[in-house]
Amino acid sequence: MAFTNRLVSDSTSAGRSIELAPQWREELLGRRDELCGSSFRDATVGICALMAAADGSIDPNERHRAAQLLGADLLLQHFPADELRNLFEDNCARLSMDPAFGRAYVMQQIAKSTGNPAEARAVVQIAIMLSNTEGRFDTHEIAAVREACQVLHLNPSEFGL
Repeated sequence: MAFTNRLVSDSTSAGRSIELAPQWREELLGRRDELCGSSFRDATVGICALMAAADGSIDPNERHRAAQLLGADLLLQHFPADELRNLFEDNCARLSMDPAFGRAYVMQQIAKSTGNPAEARAVVQIAIMLSNTEGRFDTHEIAAVREACQVLHLNPSEFGL
């Protein structure tokens, strides 16, 4: 019963995150000139790979769609699209070949933004926004974002989780 209650609670909080996503996008677009360092790039690409693998596998269609979104997103226009796609593919390959080692590596990438709270928040917000482009934010993805929040020293409730 407690597990079921947690799942219901997770889906309710996911709805709040989805509602906030358009507001976050506007805020981040206004600050995109501040979000142009390599630590932000690596953390953002890492969390996107983590989200793609959140359910335990990386669907080829989801992988392709996420790589395209990374390359085309206005928030990441400071970085060459090919560079973003290559970093994303590398992270996905690591997660696929050796899930435990790959996850540790991706968490290290995400942790690069720990020293900059505004950047860390942006990384989490981008993960939620990109996840919402699929039209769903499932419990596996919520758990992955919560784990990233822990690595980034952020409170998940700040993001409606």
